[in-house]
Amino acid sequence: MSFESFEELVEFAIEKEKEAAAFYTDLAGRTSFSGVKDALEEMAEEEKKHENMLKNMENNQALVEEYKFKWIPDIKRSDYMIDMKYEDGMSYTDILRLAMKREEQALKMYNELQKKTDNAEQIKLLKVLCQEEAKHKLFLESHYDDYMAEQGD
Repeated sequence: MSFESFEELVEFAIEKEKEAAAFYTDLAGRTSFSGVKDALEEMAEEEKKHENMLKNMENNQALVEEYKFKWIPDIKRSDYMIDMKYEDGMSYTDILRLAMKREEQALKMYNELQKKTDNAEQIKLLKVLCQEEAKHKLFLESHYDDYMAEQGD
């Protein structure tokens, strides 16, 4: 992937955030597990916030500039899982695995995109998006671990 302009990179990121929000909204509508449904709806809202942040970059430049980075641990649960596609009737744990892989892939994508530019403004935006996706990945992996511990695993 290469981008001719910062605007092109932002448009690409907006489309990815739209896809993620639609994915989580659709998945939340398909599941009967109330705990995961709530988490998926929350994830969809987070992705919509990212999309709005990107769409209003001019108004949110200060937000990106003042963004407070902090270390997000990676417990790497999704790193050892295979890619999956949603199927009706999926188990709760499979839904969590699917969502974890999706966030892992988004994080990797934004990290890879950073290597495609030397523009400091683009890199800063991509780092913000990496941080946000890392938070999502940790949330899902922690939720998965907690659930599995409750099951005795």
